[in-house]
Amino acid sequence: MVDTTYEVRGMTCGHCVSAVSAEVGAITGVRDVQVDLATGRVTVTSDQPVATESVRAAVDEAGYDLVEA
Repeated sequence: MVDTTYEVRGMTCGHCVSAVSAEVGAITGVRDVQVDLATGRVTVTSDQPVATESVRAAVDEAGYDLVEA
């Protein structure tokens, strides 16, 4: 398993957390998504490393912005 942490901008509530979790969780190979609303950190647990562009597209689909690393 691989854990990767990203920073997402624009989340303000529980609905935001749910939207990001659902979109990122739908990426092939993702096993778990943990969102820390206070810090904007999203930790993705996956079978293999996930392409950042895939995570960016999922976060964008949810309506938020992935912060550049």
